[in-house]
Amino acid sequence: MPENSEVNFNFSSVELFNFILKKFKLLAIITIAGAVISIIVSFSITPRFKSKVIMFPASSSSVSNDLLTNNLGSKNILKFGSEEESEQMLQVLYSDEVRSRIIKKFHLMQHYDIDSTSQFPLTKLYEEYKSNISFRRTEYLSVEVEVLDPNPQMAADIANEIAALTDTVMNRMQKERAGLALKLVGGEYTSLSRQITAMEDSLGQIRKKGINNYETQAQVYNSALAEAITKGNNAAVKALQQKIDTLSKYGGAYVSLRDRLIYETERISHLKAKYLEAKIDYEQKLPHKFIVDRAVRAEKKSKPVRWLIVSLSTLATFVFSLIVLIVLDALKNKFRLFS
Repeated sequence: MPENSEVNFNFSSVELFNFILKKFKLLAIITIAGAVISIIVSFSITPRFKSKVIMFPASSSSVSNDLLTNNLGSKNILKFGSEEESEQMLQVLYSDEVRSRIIKKFHLMQHYDIDSTSQFPLTKLYEEYKSNISFRRTEYLSVEVEVLDPNPQMAADIANEIAALTDTVMNRMQKERAGLALKLVGGEYTSLSRQITAMEDSLGQIRKKGINNYETQAQVYNSALAEAITKGNNAAVKALQQKIDTLSKYGGAYVSLRDRLIYETERISHLKAKYLEAKIDYEQKLPHKFIVDRAVRAEKKSKPVRWLIVSLSTLATFVFSLIVLIVLDALKNKFRLFS
């Protein structure tokens, strides 16, 4: 049985070879025609140049915390980001804001020859943008920006601008959140400052009445009063009694204001530190990336690879025409058999 199978196979191979020889002229004409057409088509394709930017995301951390803290182990401002930061950067790169800014700055509607008055111009523009501009995360957790364009300088400029926009968009998002935090802490700081000023004014009014240190004065006045009573010094007793009455009248308020002022002064000191942190986070414009390779003007085109297009097209033409001729020949023999 295996021998028969081998004989059939050899027979089929020989028959196929004989069939090709029989139809060689027709196959050659069709194949050459396909090759010529593929050459024409390949040269009609506009060549495109490739430019790439490779960058690592920076570690997500509070700039104020990294700059103001004394703990050297928490300095994350110079560290590369993790997989999570890479995914976040990719999401920013795919955002409508980045796409809109690139389209507007480089006039891509006109650059891609899209008629703005045609049907669905934005859909066409976005599809063209997607086919020419791509982003991916590499196996090393860096992010690659790749741009294809007929103009090599345009490709490099777009890639570098997209990388720059990463910082613009991320800083804008963080600034919105940091602005709310700054407003909240700033309002609390201002309110507490006014309260402290009011308490200091009230305490100043009490001090004008001769109360500067309630506990010490109370002890001194009471000791002096006891001594004056013992000596029978009525004038001194009267004068001391007036001071003690004043101390009794305003002493409670003095102690309350003084203790509260001490507490609020410590509180505003911590609040001021928080305010400065929020202010730094709001005003900071540090980059969110580390550029490994910037895009440069390509010297050679990337697409199309004409020899590959012509080779594959010619081979496909030959195979397809051979199959068609075999099928037609088989059908011809079948109909002849039944006739």
